Amino acid sequence: MGTTTANLPLRERKIDIFFAVIFSAFTVTSLISDLLPTVGVDFSRPTGNFFVDSNYWYAHDADPLFMHPPDWMRIVTGLSAFVYLPFYVVLVWCLVAGRNGIQLFAVVYATMIVTLTGIVVFGVEFFGAPATRTGNPAKFLAFNLPYVLVPLLLLVRMRRPLPFTRRF
Repeated sequence: MGTTTANLPLRERKIDIFFAVIFSAFTVTSLISDLLPTVGVDFSRPTGNFFVDSNYWYAHDADPLFMHPPDWMRIVTGLSAFVYLPFYVVLVWCLVAGRNGIQLFAVVYATMIVTLTGIVVFGVEFFGAPATRTGNPAKFLAFNLPYVLVPLLLLVRMRRPLPFTRRF
């Protein structure tokens, strides 16, 4: 008969507390930021609406691709708004509850977002046509680099079976 290793309590998995906090924030940003371009809300100028103005403030000097998204970019933001957002909710619950079954889905998610954000979006913003290049690289990276680095860290966290049976 096989033995099973018990999951560590959350208080002993500090990295999972970190992930739960960060992915809770990602849930909010998916809703505030990515939903607007996906559904075609124009935020190319301030309007007095908090969500529109927040996106304008970020994008007007840092992210022309986000400010005026081509169809493919709206698909990327749509993934965030309608696929990643619910995944973040489930992921946070699994991190807190120690549900090892999230491992494969976390690996798939991390691979997808690192590819889409880290390669495609960053590539266009830094090496694409002049009209799509960021005018404020520091601001762009401050807002977008966590969406590459944190999933990479999650990928490392989920590298072996039964991730919640170990601290990292």
